[in-house]
Amino acid sequence: MIQGLKICGVSDPKTLNYILNHPKPPSFIGFITNYKKSKRFIEYDKLKELIKVDKKNIKFTSVLVNPDEEILNKIKDLNFDYYQLYDVDPKRTMKIKLKYKIKIITAITVSDKEDVMKYKDYSKISDIILFDSKGYHKSESFDHSLLDNVPESLNKMIAGDIQINDISKFKNKDFIIDLSGALEDQNGKKDINRIDKLLNSFSKI
Repeated sequence: MIQGLKICGVSDPKTLNYILNHPKPPSFIGFITNYKKSKRFIEYDKLKELIKVDKKNIKFTSVLVNPDEEILNKIKDLNFDYYQLYDVDPKRTMKIKLKYKIKIITAITVSDKEDVMKYKDYSKISDIILFDSKGYHKSESFDHSLLDNVPESLNKMIAGDIQINDISKFKNKDFIIDLSGALEDQNGKKDINRIDKLLNSFSKI
């Protein structure tokens, strides 16, 4: 059974307010905090104002790629429940978790079984393991069957160009499903109609 839903790459108040006030909201919302190559990246001052809201039990997630101490110190008092870390080794992941007293989603980018097995290095440190594609901001996909042997007991999330119509394929899987690109229009902006379709479809699974 799917464990939850995450909408990632939210960057404007209109979209955020729509999601927060939806009758069937997701479990998580992700914000691109330091990865400037992403079209979904949010400058600090804008981010600070954007997430100064009532989260209504939704977990706010700061998406960080190999963050330096400067950005970690800047965001430490913002309204985040999780840091989603890419390219951070286990030792530093633990340091960040303890120093900033924050829950951690470790993102592992996958192209083969060896990549998948890296979860073992983080399973006792991170609160959630995210299996994603190598594409980062490009919404690329990977072979999800590579995850078939990952233990059910692991608290895990899956991303990588997942489309709204793909959700039903995961109904017997114990993943949190993470979508971003599938919810955007041709200009790369989040599409309210697609978000509504996703949330309503998910609630029926």
